[in-house]
Amino acid sequence: MMRPGALEGRTIVITGGGTGLGRSMAEAFLRLGAKVCITSRKIDVLRATADELGKATGGTVLPVACDVRRWQDVEALLQQVLEAFGRVDGLVNDAAGNFISPTERLSSKAFETIIGIVLMGTVNCTLAFGKHWIKQGEKDKTVLNITTTYAWTGSGYVVPSACAKAGVLALTRSLAVEWARYGIRTNAIAPGPFPTPGAWQRLLPGDLAEQFDMAKRVPLGRVGEHHELADLAAYLVSPFSGYINGEVVTIDGGEWLKGAGQFNMLGALDAGMWDAIERMVRGVKN
Repeated sequence: MMRPGALEGRTIVITGGGTGLGRSMAEAFLRLGAKVCITSRKIDVLRATADELGKATGGTVLPVACDVRRWQDVEALLQQVLEAFGRVDGLVNDAAGNFISPTERLSSKAFETIIGIVLMGTVNCTLAFGKHWIKQGEKDKTVLNITTTYAWTGSGYVVPSACAKAGVLALTRSLAVEWARYGIRTNAIAPGPFPTPGAWQRLLPGDLAEQFDMAKRVPLGRVGEHHELADLAAYLVSPFSGYINGEVVTIDGGEWLKGAGQFNMLGALDAGMWDAIERMVRGVKN
C-alpha cells in the first residue's frame, strides 16, 4: 500500500469501474486521495457503486454511463469529467467482455462484440483522452491498460478475447514510444485469475469452477486478491512510477510460467458439456 494522500489532486477515469476489478481499483484510488470517474453501460450499477464507495472512503466519485465501443459516447464522457473536475490525469482501460467456447461454434458477431469492447473500447478511450492531453499540452498523464497473460501466449476457448487483448498489448507498447514525448506514459497490467462475481460465473458456469480449479494452475497455490491488483494499479497511475513506460506487469502468482493458455484445459470437455455450457451462458433452461 502506498502512503496516504499519494494520489491527492489527481483525477482518474476507470472504464468498467462499476463492478469487479474496476470497482476495487476505484476504491484504492479514492483511499489514496484521488477523484474518480467510473463508467460502464449500466448507470444504475454505477450510481449504486458510486454511492457505496463515496460513503466507504469519503471520496468523490462521478458515475457516467458510456458504451466504450462508441467514440461519441467516449467524447461525451471526457467532457463530463472535465466539467465536473476541470482536469483528468489518468485513464484505466478496464472495460472487458469474454466467454468460453470452442472457436468453431462462434460467429463473426461474437468476435465483433468482444473485440469491440476490449480492443476498440481501449482505442476509443485512449485516443479521446490522449488527444485532449496533447492538444492542451498537459504533461504527467498516464494510461493504464488491463490486459492478460494470454495476450502473448494465446489461449484456446477464449480466442476473441485473446485476439483483442493482444491488440491492447501492442497498443500499450507502441504508444509508450510514440507519446512519451508528450508526457504521456502508457503501461499495462496482465492479471492471472482474480475471481469476480458475475464475470467468473459466466466464464466457468455451473460446476466448472470446481472441476477446473484455477488455483491449482498457480505455483503459489491460490488465486489473486483484488487489493493486490488495486495496489499495483495505484502505483502505476501515480507519479512514483514516473520512469516506468511501456511496461506490462504480470500479476498471476507464476501461472503463465507454469503453463501457457489459461483456458487450454477446457479441451477435456465433450460436445455435450459444451452444449450445456452454451445453454447456461445464454440463460436457456432445459
